[in-house]
Amino acid sequence: MKTDKLEVRRWSADNSPDEALLRSILADEDLHPYVWSNGPGDVYSTHSHSYHKVIYVVRGSITFGLPDSGDEITLNHGDRLELPAGVTHNAVVGHQGVACLEAHR
Repeated sequence: MKTDKLEVRRWSADNSPDEALLRSILADEDLHPYVWSNGPGDVYSTHSHSYHKVIYVVRGSITFGLPDSGDEITLNHGDRLELPAGVTHNAVVGHQGVACLEAHR
């Protein structure tokens, strides 16, 4: 899925990516990620950032809400989100929790 505000890349390879592979992909783009995680059902209220975020899901799932458009995007293991600065969003963590790699452009 791609819009003028953000981009989602679904993991489509046959292998399931581990954290090392995802870090390598980001390193090839000269990005330096850190890990964050949340428990099942955790909620991030509506907000935006002053920087461009690149997020890979390492395990679990998370659903991002986009209040300005009414869309929701669920990311699962291996999926990537490019979230430009200023995009208003919220998030709800899936029932198994989530761990993500995040880097900033």
